[in-house]
Amino acid sequence: MGLQALGYVGIRSNNLEDWAAYGTRFLGMQLVEKSRGTLALRMDDRKQRVIVHEDKAEGPSFYGWEVADAAALDALAAHLEKSGVKVAHGARALADERRVKDLIVFADPIGNRLEVFHGAEVASDAFKPGRSISGFRTGPLGMGHAVLTAGRLDEVVPFYTEILNFRPSDYILKPFKAYFFHVNPRHHSLAFIDTGKNGIHHLMVELYYLDDVGQAYDLALRRPEMIGTTLGRHVNDHVTSFYSWSPSRFLVEYGWGGRTIDPANWTPHERTEGPSLWGHDRMWLGEEAREEARRMRVAVAEAGGRVAVNVMDGNFARAADVCPWWNANVTARKTG
Repeated sequence: MGLQALGYVGIRSNNLEDWAAYGTRFLGMQLVEKSRGTLALRMDDRKQRVIVHEDKAEGPSFYGWEVADAAALDALAAHLEKSGVKVAHGARALADERRVKDLIVFADPIGNRLEVFHGAEVASDAFKPGRSISGFRTGPLGMGHAVLTAGRLDEVVPFYTEILNFRPSDYILKPFKAYFFHVNPRHHSLAFIDTGKNGIHHLMVELYYLDDVGQAYDLALRRPEMIGTTLGRHVNDHVTSFYSWSPSRFLVEYGWGGRTIDPANWTPHERTEGPSLWGHDRMWLGEEAREEARRMRVAVAEAGGRVAVNVMDGNFARAADVCPWWNANVTARKTG
C-alpha cells in the first residue's frame, strides 16, 4: 500500500497565459491541453504531470501520490480510515480528468489536498519539450519533490511519517528548520520548512544535463526578479540548481545531479553544515538568516567540503588526462 512517488501536482492561478509561457518556454515542459479554465503540462511519457486551473487564489491545489495498483490503493484507503482519516473515492470523471485509472482523495492535518492514484495514462507520442532541453528525470523517482511550509511541524509531520509512512532522510536546524522525507531512492520527495505559515515553498524538477540548468539560469538573468535563490549546490541531495518564482508566487527549483539513496539501509541524521555547499543565496530569507547561511557556506568552503557529482550513463564523458597528483589523492582516499 506504500506511496511510490510524487506523480502530479495541481496549481491554481489567475493567469493561465503566464503559466503556459513559464511552463513551456522557461521550464521546457510540453503544453498538451489548454481550455478556457485549465491547462495541462507534460514532462515525460505520462499524459500530464502539472495541471493548472484558473482561480482567483494562487498556489497548489492538490498533490498526486502514486501507488502500485488497485490492491495497494484499496489497502491505503482502509488504512487511512482505520487511522481516523476521512477518505473519498474519486469519481470516474475525476479519474478521467487526472488521466489515471482510479484515485482516492483526503486532506492532511493542515488542509493540503492529497490524491493517491494508480494507473497513470501513458502517451502514445513522444514528449516534445517547450524549448530545447535534454528532458526531465522522472520514472520510478517521480516528477520531482515538493517542499511545503507549516505553521507548526508537530501538527503535520507525524501524519506523513506515522500514517503515510514517509521515511526521514535528514534535517537541518540552521539557518532555518527543514525536514526531508523519501518514499523511493530520490533523496527526498517531500520536505517541510518551519515558517510559521501553512503553504508551499517550492516544487523541484530535475534535468538530465547540467547545461539545461545553466541555460535556464541565463534566461532567468534576463529578468533577475524571477530568481528567488541563486545557482548553488545542496549538501544533502547534491542537486545543483537555482530557484525561480512561478506565476503563482511559489518557487520552482530547476536542478541537476541528484543523488539516489538506498532506502532500506538509510540512516537519517542532522546536516549541521547548512543546506548548501556553495551558492544558493536565498532572496526569500530575512537578512539575518541570509547572512547566517552565507557564513555557513564559507565555513564549508574553508573546511574543504566537496562532494563528487552524480552522473548517469550518457550524460558525461570521462576526461583522458593523467594527473599523478590527483590520482595519488584518489588512491589515498580509497585506501585511507
